[in-house]
Amino acid sequence: MKTTNEITKWDARSVSFWMVMLIALGIIFVGIRFIADPTAGANGFGIPFSSANDIAFGRIKGIRDIFSGLVLLPLLFLKMMRATAWVFTAAIIIPASDCLTVLATNGPSDIQHLLIHGLTAVYMMITSFLLFRIKYSSI
Repeated sequence: MKTTNEITKWDARSVSFWMVMLIALGIIFVGIRFIADPTAGANGFGIPFSSANDIAFGRIKGIRDIFSGLVLLPLLFLKMMRATAWVFTAAIIIPASDCLTVLATNGPSDIQHLLIHGLTAVYMMITSFLLFRIKYSSI
C-alpha cells in the first residue's frame, strides 16, 4: 500500500542525479581546459586574458573548477541526496557571480557569455528545486 509519506530512493534512476552529474563532469572538463589551455579557457569564459601574466590565474581557476566538480562526485556515488542538494544549491553562487562578472566586464552586449553563465545558474536552480522536492530517508 502506497502512502503520501512514501520515500523515494535517490540513485542513477533519478533525473536529478544525472542533472547533478552533468554539471559535475562539465565543470571538471572546464577546469581541465583552463589548466591545459588557459587562454582558450578564458576566451570560453568570456573574459580573455589581457597579458601573459594572466595565465597563472587561469590555471588557478582551473583547479578550483576541478574541485567544484569533484566535491559532488562522492556525494553522488554514496547517494547522499540531501548533502548533494545543499552543496549543489550553495554552488549556484558560482555561475550567478560569473554572469555578473561578465556583465560588469563586457557589458550587456555579450549575450553569448551572459547566457552561458546565466542559463547554468537557472539549470542549477531547477536541479536544486528537484533535489529538495524528493522525499529522502534519514537512514
